Amino acid sequence: MQCMESQITVRIPKDLARALERASRRLQRKSSEIVRMALRAFLEVSQTPGGRPADRVRGLLGSLDSGVPDLAEKHRDYILQSLKNAR
Repeated sequence: MQCMESQITVRIPKDLARALERASRRLQRKSSEIVRMALRAFLEVSQTPGGRPADRVRGLLGSLDSGVPDLAEKHRDYILQSLKNAR
């Protein structure tokens, strides 16, 4: 077991507290352990290059071929046409 050297107090809204309690029961772990796991995961992602979600998928942006050459320019027209066809 790891020695806990520091302690913090965090105030959270009721909905987040209820979600934490549910996760604690479901995972059969203490709430404090879940908070430590979440904090550790958050800090690992934020410290790695490209840690933001958009950065992690940046290589995928624009990589899908819709087959429509002017989709970006005329996206509104295509959406409206799609809605008309759905009726």
